[in-house]
Amino acid sequence: MKKNKANEKILEIKNLHFSYGPIKAVNNLSFHVNKGEIVALLGANGSGKTTLLQTISGLNSAASGEIIFKDENITRLAAEKIVQRHLIHVPEHRQVFSTMSVFDNLHLGAYHHYHQTKKKNVEKEIEKLFEIFPILEERKDQLAGTLSGGQQQMLAIARAIMSKPDLLLLDEPSLGLAPLIVKEVLELVKNLRDQYNTTVLLIEQNVFASLKISDRAYVMQHGEIVKEGSSLELLRDEKVKEAFLGHAVG
Repeated sequence: MKKNKANEKILEIKNLHFSYGPIKAVNNLSFHVNKGEIVALLGANGSGKTTLLQTISGLNSAASGEIIFKDENITRLAAEKIVQRHLIHVPEHRQVFSTMSVFDNLHLGAYHHYHQTKKKNVEKEIEKLFEIFPILEERKDQLAGTLSGGQQQMLAIARAIMSKPDLLLLDEPSLGLAPLIVKEVLELVKNLRDQYNTTVLLIEQNVFASLKISDRAYVMQHGEIVKEGSSLELLRDEKVKEAFLGHAVG
């Protein structure tokens, strides 16, 4: 796993609150992500993980607290402004543009910096991604909606990389995928971090796999952080193994 010597914080969450009516989905939550890390968010369904990512990316409006990204308070920024600051959210259920080709989906990923980047340079970036995702090159003229679930997930991640993220929020990238495809997708996440120096905050239903590729992890329960540590420490933690891993790890 990649080590970050400087421990420079790229994201810091301070006493964040978000509620659905009387239900506290994110409750006085604080944590941080260092530049260059892959950080996993663990927790049962309903623990607030997805709501947290939606609040960080501006899809939800925090009731109180602060979201600091690259030393800027972005708590009250609109989602579009947050994207322009290179904080990119890939939500669950993939959400590709199904009636557009793979190639056009990737072009759209560069939308917010297209006026600064010449067309030929955008296409060079796509060619570089095709080296990492060769199946997307094979399918580049195919409508995105006709791809398999795993291929659509790869496209969603590749499109996000076209946005030049400094921080990538990934929500359940392996949801509904076959085990072999899950392993491939998560290895791609790790490789993308290493090749593009992109920091990743990851929600992943396969807890064991996410801990294997991440540097640190936080455990959420009822909208709060209840445990944190290095991924290796949490892999060895008996309570974490009992709660999430069953007998998968001895």
